Amino acid sequence: MRYANVCEGVFLRRLNRFVAEVQIEGAVQRVHVKNTGRCAELLVPDARAWLERSANPARRTAWDLIAVEKRLPGGGVRLVNLDSMAPNRAAMEWLHRGGLGPLEGLRAEVTVGDSRFDFAAEQGGRPVIVEVKGCTLEEGGVARFPDAPTERGLKHVRGLTELARQGNRCAVLIVIQMQGVHRFEPNWDTHPAFGEALLAAREAGVEIAALDCRVRPGVGEIDSHVPVRLERTSASPGGERGGADPLKGKETQ
Repeated sequence: MRYANVCEGVFLRRLNRFVAEVQIEGAVQRVHVKNTGRCAELLVPDARAWLERSANPARRTAWDLIAVEKRLPGGGVRLVNLDSMAPNRAAMEWLHRGGLGPLEGLRAEVTVGDSRFDFAAEQGGRPVIVEVKGCTLEEGGVARFPDAPTERGLKHVRGLTELARQGNRCAVLIVIQMQGVHRFEPNWDTHPAFGEALLAAREAGVEIAALDCRVRPGVGEIDSHVPVRLERTSASPGGERGGADPLKGKETQ
């Protein structure tokens, strides 16, 4: 998965869900944020950022914000892809490479019942339905999803649960848009119903897989599986952090 016409900038501030200010080559520009999640721990003043120039010259924002460098405790940094479309692109490549084994008729954006799922295919005559969730939230080496309540995501997981009970092969792919995490967990404090839905889905036979990504400026691809722990523990996150949140109450995908 590659981007074209990528440049580096300095993140300044987020104005709303879709627009931020970034300094590019000494000039402050308004750019499109390709992620409607909160991303409060990533979009911080003076963070190094990477942007892709839009191919549409008539667009009001000439650049898309696609990645930022997250500062880690101890002075390290981690590059995180922010593009909410990237997980599906990377997942398509991964599925074509045989991530879930040989598939026939792989197609995207498929409606089954009253829900639209990211991918569908067949495997030995058995239907396969896959839903992808991009994850950018990391705390202490643990990746968590969602970073804001997701009724849409909850509906997807419950829909897959019913489809699995009917004999379909169903999977939720959590695409972690970075490397360096050692585990995935549901974000119980943000949306406990989503965590409960994942537990029920696994019980019904839905496969829950977390996959990290190799991320470089302008390039990203799924790398390897990350351990998944769905059960709630005392180590679950302790509520919201930070100051004013321009996205408070907004829903993630």
